[in-house]
Amino acid sequence: MAGMKILIVEARIHDDVTDALVKGAIKELAAAGVGFKRVIVPGIFEIPAVIRYAIRSMELRATDDRYAGYVALGCAVSGETVGYDHICSQALGGLQTLVLQYTLALGTGILLVDTHQDALEWAQPERGNAGGEAAKACLRMIQCKRELHL
Repeated sequence: MAGMKILIVEARIHDDVTDALVKGAIKELAAAGVGFKRVIVPGIFEIPAVIRYAIRSMELRATDDRYAGYVALGCAVSGETVGYDHICSQALGGLQTLVLQYTLALGTGILLVDTHQDALEWAQPERGNAGGEAAKACLRMIQCKRELHL
């Protein structure tokens, strides 16, 4: 998988959680010898838009410098996120739409939790390692695409 590049889109609402998610994701990508670019967005709602921007940019440039896959990282805490159900539904629905429409390899490390402490538990690479698992999922989906000759 050397020579590939993954786009990590990270929502920075809860910096400590996102830092842990990113740390886990980067560790997995580095272990696989995969390069990456990071883009920061304000919240999980904006993640699908930035992935679409990246796709559109590649379409316009008509270049081989494409992202092999995407990793979405962030969290929403039910007691702290205004419109929690709507935001979560729209963010994940937007990602699913992009995956199906553009045949993307995507790993999702967006935590939807009840408390900030829950998010930290899931995010820490030594515990839940949700960021690392999202990177692994992305890499596995790239392999699936290759196995199916896409």
